[in-house]
Amino acid sequence: MRSSAATWPRRVLWHALALALLGLIMYPLVWVAGASVTPTNDIVGNTQLLPARPVADNFARAMEGMAGISVWRFLGNSLLLAVLTVAGTVASSALAAYAFARLRFRGRNAMFVLMIGTLLMPFHAVIIPQYIIFQQLGLVDTYVPLLLGKFLATEAFFVFLMVQFMRQLPRELDQAARIDGCGYWGIFWHVIAPLSRPAFGTAAIFAFIWSWNDLFAPLIYLNTPEKFPIPLALRMYADQTSTSDFGAMIAMSVIALVPVVLFFLAFQRLLVQGMATTGLKG
Repeated sequence: MRSSAATWPRRVLWHALALALLGLIMYPLVWVAGASVTPTNDIVGNTQLLPARPVADNFARAMEGMAGISVWRFLGNSLLLAVLTVAGTVASSALAAYAFARLRFRGRNAMFVLMIGTLLMPFHAVIIPQYIIFQQLGLVDTYVPLLLGKFLATEAFFVFLMVQFMRQLPRELDQAARIDGCGYWGIFWHVIAPLSRPAFGTAAIFAFIWSWNDLFAPLIYLNTPEKFPIPLALRMYADQTSTSDFGAMIAMSVIALVPVVLFFLAFQRLLVQGMATTGLKG
């Protein structure tokens, strides 16, 4: 009885801190949801979390699009980039990780260290030479500069993530598959890939979210508004030379959150499995 009585204040304090942290995390989402139904003139300088008189005009203007371009066009562009990014990132990173984790070849360790070293290189350090190369190839204002690197395993973070996961799988599985007549590709396709689904799901979630929220790369390479993804479309609502439509911009932000939430809910089981199995030995 004494021990339970002594732990009761700790439990109350712990739950109070957890609720306070939850409120701190949820506050921006609640504010965005409230601002999306707040009149544009009342958004700036308003301290209320929820509007006194909600309106639906912001969503109506957001659905109309910008500069004669429908919001569905912006969403379609973002979805195309995100889906291709996920496909290219997962496929290329999985193959590169399989080579680093399961195969033996000359210079493997040096190449792996060099790949990890690219994580320390900021993206801004290579953006100018990359832009010059794509400009000379006539690929500016296309999706090629945004997607080409995804299919060439240039995302060292995802390669490292999958390498660490594949290294935990028992080597006996490779030997058993080789006895059954499988080559390197057969071992990867029939053994390693099915067991690495949690790592693939984790990489897919992060790749989708990063591509969906990316503003810098599309801002550099894309010039035609019809090709803009959602982040550039949101930027078009903030006009520094005239009146900015913050209501429609926030409403479109809420609309842009829906695909990310749905994608996360669809793959969260694989994400949890990947986090739960990380660090376990085969």
